[in-house]
Amino acid sequence: MLYLLTEFSGGGDVFNLFRYITFRAGGAFLTALIFGFMFGQPLINILRRKQGKGQPIRDDGPASHFVKAGTPTMGGLLILSALLFSTLLWARLDNPYVWIVLLVTIAFGLIGFADDYAKVTKQTTKGVSGKVRFSAGLGIAALATFAAASFHPPELTSQLAFPFLKDLLLNLSVFFIPFGMIVIVGSANAVNLTDGLDGLAIMPVMIAAGTFGVIAYVVGNFNYTSYLGVHFVPGTGELLIFCAALFGGGMGFLWYNAPPAAVFMGDTGSLALGGALGAIAVCTKHEIVLAIVGGLFVVEALSVIIQVLYFKSTGKRVFLMAPIHHHFEKKGWAEPQIVIRFWIISLILALIGLATLKVR
Repeated sequence: MLYLLTEFSGGGDVFNLFRYITFRAGGAFLTALIFGFMFGQPLINILRRKQGKGQPIRDDGPASHFVKAGTPTMGGLLILSALLFSTLLWARLDNPYVWIVLLVTIAFGLIGFADDYAKVTKQTTKGVSGKVRFSAGLGIAALATFAAASFHPPELTSQLAFPFLKDLLLNLSVFFIPFGMIVIVGSANAVNLTDGLDGLAIMPVMIAAGTFGVIAYVVGNFNYTSYLGVHFVPGTGELLIFCAALFGGGMGFLWYNAPPAAVFMGDTGSLALGGALGAIAVCTKHEIVLAIVGGLFVVEALSVIIQVLYFKSTGKRVFLMAPIHHHFEKKGWAEPQIVIRFWIISLILALIGLATLKVR
């Protein structure tokens, strides 16, 4: 919205600053951060009054979690509100990729909200049916992937790019949309599974968002793509605004989600943010890099899949409890110890992901 101020610019004045993506990204970050600080506590107070007993705690979970009973959920509303407000304020609203990612985020947020609402009102850990959530997610992802592909350059439409390889493209043809659906829905559910300890999910999401903000900026700049040998996707640079807003909103939320958490993100936040990361990866043609940058989320999801499949076939468990962060809790690791170590792993994976831009 503020980009419209460039119409009053004659060049060299303050209005000209709004032409620069980096300037607007800084503004988006600060706006979302301040929004989170301003409205975090009032939102938490409202959620406490409305929810009463807060998020239900799993009976089979670690004993340390029972002290968290009464903590409100749906804190993702704070992140999404800050993200939406800041993006609409600072981004170019004529950019299709911005709207694709925004709509995916909102849609998955609504699925998560419905699930959280069902859990809180019924005081059960089982919310909306998994089949319903999964089917709705697939539908949203299909539309988003189709839209992204329609705006990609013709030479990149339906193509899968590989990290570390300069010219290799795999034409997925009609299978690109199912592939994009898997990326977006898989990302949403992987982040959702990771959100099990105070501060565990939000920091890796912020790290991934920061990483993909850089990737989006580079991929959308012809000079950078020419120098680095990366595929040029015009318009994706504007997604840096979204990523900066996500980082700022996430930081504002972390202020209240840091141990001991005053509020939980809930499915409202985790599904939305995971879906957003998947959509950004599809838009920027960096789907495989998402698996690297979001490697922590991948491991969390795989731990659940392995646990379920192995238990069904043998009646035994690979992990003491899944997702894998609960396994380490059962082994006696303190919650802050798990969270901080997982943050470190996320940062290392993000650096490897960024290296894919240069190592080709």
